[in-house]
Amino acid sequence: MSEEKKKGLFARLFQGLSKTRSNLTEKVDDLVKETRKIDEDFYEELEDILIMADCGVKATTAIMDELRERVKNENVKDASVAREMLKEIMVKQMDIPRPPLKWPMVMLIVGVNGVGKTTTIGKLALRFQSIGRKVMLAAGDTFRAAAADQLSVWADRARVPIVRHAEGADPAAVVFDAVKSAKAQGADLLLVDTAGRLHNKKNLMDELNKIRRVLDREYTEADVRCILVLDATTGQNGLAQARAFKEVAEIGGIILTKLDGTAKGGIALAIRQELEVPVWYIGVGEGIDDLQPFVAKDFIDALF
Repeated sequence: MSEEKKKGLFARLFQGLSKTRSNLTEKVDDLVKETRKIDEDFYEELEDILIMADCGVKATTAIMDELRERVKNENVKDASVAREMLKEIMVKQMDIPRPPLKWPMVMLIVGVNGVGKTTTIGKLALRFQSIGRKVMLAAGDTFRAAAADQLSVWADRARVPIVRHAEGADPAAVVFDAVKSAKAQGADLLLVDTAGRLHNKKNLMDELNKIRRVLDREYTEADVRCILVLDATTGQNGLAQARAFKEVAEIGGIILTKLDGTAKGGIALAIRQELEVPVWYIGVGEGIDDLQPFVAKDFIDALF
């Protein structure tokens, strides 16, 4: 990637995290400025800041434990040095690398309605199309009226084929046909939309299992990944959704959308700590380039 493009992406990330920066980083900076000595008050206040930014209790506790230990072991007296340590610890916590992409690949996109699944699929299609990959879409959400129509709009935008059936059709049948098409056309990536019903876990589980069986049986050569889309603005509620989906499906990665719309971007840390699943992409705006591969160091650099 050219230096210019890298700078542009970082600028977008920086801009997209501005609300979280004012909620998290600026408060940390104020605390550092006011701190005469690193004592229990300093730690308590820092802990409150992290929790208020939705970093979650588990992630915050792990961060604070490590920070206390390092400050003590390295005999740190200056709060600004502790701030740098905090950054390093956060990067280390978030850094589960995304596995290398193998082709052909199926991304089974799951998540509740309203988190931006369809838009995310469209942006992924455009993203992979632009680097020369052959992409196909499967409208596996046959439950929600107009879901296939919305996906078709994105298929047109990205100029990629889409497989869809009538509303109310069996999602596994859509996926079956999509696999046949993908194989016939030599597609690199099949993006499968799914219904976002979480209140009825048993239906969801049965449906995802059925789709998964079709993929495992009919598309043995493909690398199948179940990717969970979460809306960052829902904060701890997103975490509850993530846990529920993890119970019904084997989640291989997370896409966190709408980070630009929240002051609680610490949710990325909470999710990573709770689920031990890599964040693959983050959405920091409406534009196509605002869906970016997640890089822990860039994320924390943009925050601090």
